[in-house]
Amino acid sequence: MFKLLAIDLDGTLLKNDKTISKVTYEAIQRARKKGVKVVLATGRPIKGISRYIEKLDLLDEDDCSVAFNGAAVQFNKTGKLIYEQNMEIEDIKYLYKLSKGLGVNIHALTPNECITPKISEYSLLEAEINKIPLKVVDFDNLDPDTNIVKIMMIDKEEILSKTVEQLPEEVYEKYSVLRSEPYFLEFLNKEVNKEQGVKKLAEGFGIKKEEVICIGDAGNDIHMIQYAGLGVAMENAMVEVKRIADYITLTNEEDGVAHIIEKFILNKIEIPEFLK
Repeated sequence: MFKLLAIDLDGTLLKNDKTISKVTYEAIQRARKKGVKVVLATGRPIKGISRYIEKLDLLDEDDCSVAFNGAAVQFNKTGKLIYEQNMEIEDIKYLYKLSKGLGVNIHALTPNECITPKISEYSLLEAEINKIPLKVVDFDNLDPDTNIVKIMMIDKEEILSKTVEQLPEEVYEKYSVLRSEPYFLEFLNKEVNKEQGVKKLAEGFGIKKEEVICIGDAGNDIHMIQYAGLGVAMENAMVEVKRIADYITLTNEEDGVAHIIEKFILNKIEIPEFLK
């Protein structure tokens, strides 16, 4: 029996217009009534998921979310942090210098805003998606007390793909590097990924990994999908995500999350033999 369901947001829970369908909403509520813990696990900042927490009514005392790709785990109702793992000012200086050499745009997220040395369409998109302020600051002269949660290289898909190919090996030794969107490349504390956030919650609730379902579509979901007892990729997922998943569900436009709930939690659809 599955007891914890961790769901990515963009490209997974959310439709392309950033809404939650009625079918998916109702399936989630039925899963909760059956006693399953539903956890949002996203690369977004905490402020960027508050409206979805409210929409799904995930406001019981022990309801939690994994934000910033696992850099922050919080109680939904109070906002109290269970766990956080941030970056240092030296990290932003290092990656900023690297970004200039590679000719790629960059910004960073603090707990409350997006900061950037230069406005780009992708920083504007970040701020709009998450409903957070966007502020232009000098990355070479940042206030040393600035709380940096994650740093992102942001640009057109072809530019970012070229950037990935040119990153020095030491970057992967220093940071957790995740491709969350074709135009977003994220750098976090080496210990951070969604798996760590989901794992901390599962262990806190006394839930075994075999009792966990994780659903996602992008590179930043790979760790938690590999960790889960049932790791699920969306039909619209990146090829590398589908490759490591136990099961591929329908697209985010076809209520793929609801399909998983109906099949594996509510048991209304026959489960393939190899997954029993």
